[in-house]
Amino acid sequence: MSAEHVFEVFRQERKGQPFQHAGSVTAPDGRFAEIYAREQYGRRGESDALWLVPREAVAEIDRFVDEFDLKYRRVDGYSIKERLKEARERAGTVEG
Repeated sequence: MSAEHVFEVFRQERKGQPFQHAGSVTAPDGRFAEIYAREQYGRRGESDALWLVPREAVAEIDRFVDEFDLKYRRVDGYSIKERLKEARERAGTVEG
């Protein structure tokens, strides 16, 4: 008896639109998963294209660390006045 695998199906309704998660299919291998996905998500013409991905290949990203600390890219994180003040203090040209 073969093991069953879960495949995630993403569909594009019309050309040029983004792909959206449509659901999952369970199949013994990729070939059968493609047949099941075509039957379930494409036979009535509701999808222009399908992506089929083994569930174990999908990675969740839940933490967004600002590794480069690029505060100037955020509206609230960069103050030019504060930066100029710091630079003037380092240079010893602070206006009193």
